Amino acid sequence: MPLTMAQSGVQSIIHEIHGRDETKRFLESLGFVIGGNVTVVSEIGGNMIVNVKDTRIAISKSMANRIMVA
Repeated sequence: MPLTMAQSGVQSIIHEIHGRDETKRFLESLGFVIGGNVTVVSEIGGNMIVNVKDTRIAISKSMANRIMVA
């Protein structure tokens, strides 16, 4: 399921990242790597604040939809 469907406060594992190569590289540089853990902290107006590698990051809903978690 996409990251936008994940519940707040529940840790998920990243299984896949969709998008063009530059999009994947950008997300990897932020810490979104396959097999990594991600936790949704909050959702504000569709945009999300997530916790990745002990860092809080704000990402847009369109970017969050490209990150598949379980």
